[in-house]
Amino acid sequence: QVHLVESGGGLVQAGSSLRLSCAASGRTFSSAAMCWFRQAPGKEREFVAAITCSGSSTDYADSVKGRFTISRDNAKDTVYLQMNSLKPEDAAVYYCAAGWIGFASSRRNSRSYAFWGQGTQVTVSS
Repeated sequence: QVHLVESGGGLVQAGSSLRLSCAASGRTFSSAAMCWFRQAPGKEREFVAAITCSGSSTDYADSVKGRFTISRDNAKDTVYLQMNSLKPEDAAVYYCAAGWIGFASSRRNSRSYAFWGQGTQVTVSS
């Protein structure tokens, strides 16, 4: 089992920055690929970013590429999502997830990830 707890969400103005954190406990964090998904009201959960267990490879949705950065600190069992230049359309509940996956083929598929956090709300005012 892996227990994931997100934090760092909040209400910000468009153009601002936020850093989300996801703290993990339980099964070996450093061997899991990690990701962030988000879900806005009335919309399906969508992929945001993913990172390999070592942190050597990352992937981003086109909508956040160049603005968001995913990173991890395996010594702290934590993954981060630095979000810059936030837009109103970035508003959503953000979820982190962990999985032991084939990163190349499965990183964008939510079904690939076995463990999920409870989510943290990000609200962006225009």
